[in-house]
Amino acid sequence: MREMLKTMRQRLLAGEELVMVTVIASSGATPRGAGARMLVGREGRICGTIGGGAVEYRSEKIAGEVLREKSSRDHSFTLTKDDVQNLGMICGGACNVFFHYLSAGDTAAIALAEEAEAGFAQGKDLWLISDIGNGGRLSLADKTDADLAPYLTRHPRWLHTDGLNLYIEQICDSGRVYVFGGGHVAQELVPVLAHIGFRCTVMDDREEFARPALFPAAQQVVLGDFRRISDYLQIGPQDYVCVMTRGHAFDTVVQAQVLRCHPCYCGVIGSRHKAAGVRKVLKEEYGLTDAELDQVTTPIGLDIQAETPAEIAISIAAQMLRHRANRSRQ
Repeated sequence: MREMLKTMRQRLLAGEELVMVTVIASSGATPRGAGARMLVGREGRICGTIGGGAVEYRSEKIAGEVLREKSSRDHSFTLTKDDVQNLGMICGGACNVFFHYLSAGDTAAIALAEEAEAGFAQGKDLWLISDIGNGGRLSLADKTDADLAPYLTRHPRWLHTDGLNLYIEQICDSGRVYVFGGGHVAQELVPVLAHIGFRCTVMDDREEFARPALFPAAQQVVLGDFRRISDYLQIGPQDYVCVMTRGHAFDTVVQAQVLRCHPCYCGVIGSRHKAAGVRKVLKEEYGLTDAELDQVTTPIGLDIQAETPAEIAISIAAQMLRHRANRSRQ
């Protein structure tokens, strides 16, 4: 979403008209669910996707009509038997798509994109509000908005009240991924996580493994003492932790500190045998409870028989992606 808003701003400033296409409701086997977006211009899709196939193709055509008419609208799709076969699905589905017309030089949309970029840079929790009853007018909200705060959840939702018809979607999450250890797996993992929208911080106590040049996709690289994490970082319940230091001793020291911060995910690289030994030490020497130790996911990553650092990174990223999706559904 960050790149889409940047592109939207650039194109509007360049004098182009655009259509923001958003799936605002879906059921059955549609390609993508609510919140999927794409940006369309005079020459077709610019960026983003609402799943490809028949729905996206038809939506591009409708977006062209919206550009000619200069008026926002919505449209409902029901996938036919042929559509389903083309998409490789075994059952049908339906979705509602909103087409938000953006005029060239739209000052409100440009200002919104700039405000959103500032929020992304600061790592704020940020929601995009589409006022469907008012031509799809876009605005931003955060937890300081007292009227909307109860409706600002991780999962996209509708708000129908007092004549309002709002579609609310979180576009920026304050949570970070803290990767402890800058070795080969971390170097493969960080770019993958960054590509799917995680903001990463890497920490190592060795200068040669805490170089920003090794992690161009990370937002922060920290050289510090693993025994004093809180001197450098503040980990909260919205954050993810990946522990992959160079040895059991450091893994244990890191876990002893981060588990008391109760991150939403704590994955630790290593075998089940190693994990059992570390758990025993954490319980007996550091006084961690079973409830705290049960927060740990180890071995880290989905079991896809990964062997190389790149394969292990894919397995970890997939597990974290699943965890993030489950949190959103909750």
